[in-house]
This record gives sequence, structure tokens and C-alpha cells, in this order.
Amino acid sequence: MRQKSASLSVRPIVASDRDDWQHLWTGYLEFYDSTVPPEVYEKTFERLLDNDPMTPMGLIAQLDNEAVGLVHYFLHYHAWKVEKVCYLQDLFTLPAARGHGVGRALIEAVYEKADHLGAPNVYWTTQDFNETARKLYDRVGKLSPFIKYVRE
Repeated sequence: MRQKSASLSVRPIVASDRDDWQHLWTGYLEFYDSTVPPEVYEKTFERLLDNDPMTPMGLIAQLDNEAVGLVHYFLHYHAWKVEKVCYLQDLFTLPAARGHGVGRALIEAVYEKADHLGAPNVYWTTQDFNETARKLYDRVGKLSPFIKYVRE
């Protein structure tokens, strides 16, 4: 029987999260067998600290005061739809923390942020072969009309 921790929390990424964020993002890249040059880490992290809602933003999940998950998302204006939308990207939970509601908490936090920022839809983009993301979407995302699953 799974037990959820009472100390699961999700919050925006701040400057002091640099090491935790790099550890989580490195885990994300390794999980999906991707690499980026070292200088990309710094540039990406700095972009996440910008308070402009039209640039990438990030959230970190903590379980028992340990950073265990992250999500990146951003807002975009669809000119042809004349609406603001949110794109959910780079969702990752450390393997040891899976099954504790971390992914769901991150997704729900993105929904809340998007709603607060006036985006009527959240688009979850991923590759067809990303079985982990697809399973999470099947369990969480499709329960709400607020999210659309976009396969590349």
C-alpha cells in the first residue's frame, strides 16, 4: 500500500535552487537519454528566474524537504486563436519519489498557475515514445478538459 507524505509541496524555482534544479534536470536528461552542453544549464536556469510570464517558468516539488521533481512550462499567445495558452514541458520525478503524487502535484500546480495567468488551456507536449509521460497523462491529464495532449 502506497503512503503519501504529508510534507509534499510545490513551489516556484528560486535562485537558491540552482544545485537542486541541476540535479533534477540532469536526471531528466539521463532518463530520456539526452544531453546538453554545460553552458546550457546556466542559461536555462537564468531564464527560469525571470518573472516575465511569457518566458519559461519552473516549479520544484519537495518531499520531506528534499527536491524530488520539477516541471518547466511557459505561456504563449496563439495569434490565430487569439488566446493565451500554457505549454507544460520537462516534467520529471526522481525514481525513488515516484508513487507519492509528485507528478500529479506538479501538473496541478501548472494548471493553477495557468488559470491564474489567464490561459484557458494547458498543452502537454511530448514524444510518442515517451511512455512515462503518456501513462501519467492517462492517469491525471485526461481527467480535466483543461489539458490537451499534443504528440509530436
